[in-house]
Amino acid sequence: MGGTEEKQPAVPARPTSRDVARLAGVSHTAVSFVFNGRAEGNLSPATQERIRQAATELGYRPDPVARGLRRRRTAVIGLVTDEIASSPFAGRLLRGAMETAWASEHLVLTIDSGGDPAKEDAAVAELLDRRVDGIIYAAMSLRRVRVPEGLHRTHSVLANCLPEDDSLPAVVPAERAGGRTAARLLLDEGHRRVAMVGGQDDLASADRLRGFRDALRAEGVTVPKEWVVRSGGEISAGHDGAIRLLDGVPADLRPTGVFCYNDRVAAGVLHAATRLGIAVPGELSVVGYDDQEHMAEFLTPPLTSVALPHRAMGEAAARLLLDAIDTGRTPPATVRRLACPVVSRASVGPAPSR
Repeated sequence: MGGTEEKQPAVPARPTSRDVARLAGVSHTAVSFVFNGRAEGNLSPATQERIRQAATELGYRPDPVARGLRRRRTAVIGLVTDEIASSPFAGRLLRGAMETAWASEHLVLTIDSGGDPAKEDAAVAELLDRRVDGIIYAAMSLRRVRVPEGLHRTHSVLANCLPEDDSLPAVVPAERAGGRTAARLLLDEGHRRVAMVGGQDDLASADRLRGFRDALRAEGVTVPKEWVVRSGGEISAGHDGAIRLLDGVPADLRPTGVFCYNDRVAAGVLHAATRLGIAVPGELSVVGYDDQEHMAEFLTPPLTSVALPHRAMGEAAARLLLDAIDTGRTPPATVRRLACPVVSRASVGPAPSR
């Protein structure tokens, strides 16, 4: 009113390391030692604690930009994904990477490309412009990927995918071993008439089936060709595959155990078994794969599944990247395969006696 300008409230000055030093009664150098990780051997534990208490009282936090300039780092890593935002497993991988990075005082800047190669190249370029310390490239499903342009210009690790040119380190699930694990779940319960339902033309399908057959072959069990039904990866694929295997077939001539490509396929198998009046697990045992959140444990019966190690992949990829950043050495372009653990529920039981 009358041309007077409304005064803005003063913004409190951000506390500095010198303020902490004054309150703690120590030198500025001592404060720097504590917050730069050089206190051990230079300051007594009591002095370190006094400095931390003063910092807490003042609300002091080290300036990450200034610290990054001193270290020639930004304390930020990039995480570029293809279509992982639409995956039910994305949260586990992202949480694993972010929490591992946070424990090492790094933030994670995530960009999802929607599977567009041009956007992936642009995302990497943007992250490089922002001077990130390194980049993780993660895929929604296990496959060989084109390495985005520019990824070789910084420390980089792939998660849940393999580079087409074998030029970068990768962390992936041990899919073949997972297939062997699924077979053992059935074999250990006495099942010898076993089938596999679902699967696509991808690396995971091939490795899971190969591992499944490895374990059966070791026990002298052969899977008839018609009992490997490569019907896809959705619920309808499991239902249709199970109908082909079970509908109208006498109990002593049909499989007593089914290994499913994933949990969605397993849901279709369970639905088909219910329609056909086949009890699970009394007459038919079913093993899923993925341990899909909000699904596997809520099926009827709750589904025994071989879990994909998404969180562990995020943790391992971030750890590998952070180690490279700390040492300044590029890790060798090798593949680390992580175990797929079993989540036992109620869909697997002893083989029927007949």
